[in-house]
Amino acid sequence: MTTHLTHIAEPPGVAPGTGYTQVVTGTGRLVQVSGQVAFDEDRNLVGVGDPKAQARQVFENLRRCLAAAGADFTDVVKFTIFVTDIAHLPAVREARDEHVDTANPPASSAVQVAALFLPEVLIEIEALALVRE
Repeated sequence: MTTHLTHIAEPPGVAPGTGYTQVVTGTGRLVQVSGQVAFDEDRNLVGVGDPKAQARQVFENLRRCLAAAGADFTDVVKFTIFVTDIAHLPAVREARDEHVDTANPPASSAVQVAALFLPEVLIEIEALALVRE
């Protein structure tokens, strides 16, 4: 399958990333997905105290948002990940790897924050996608 995205894992003079691509470029319709947390469709928090369960729900919510815009994870060029503890990052990566091409993952930023909008919310993730026209 050909893609409308180009992944540049190792730009000259830049250290290679681990589990993400340094640069993703392409053409298409821009889709910006707001930060998603582990709420189910009834606004119940999934996985209180469980970063793995929260990460799985966050990626399910991202999938649904992308689908509503006519996109999927193959169109994602960047994730921005906010965690209340950087120790939650392996759980996020595990859930992410169930949805993305791990040979050509999106660009990504991960930030530990002091808190999210509710103390029980451990993870929030935004997605930026380019959908083939």
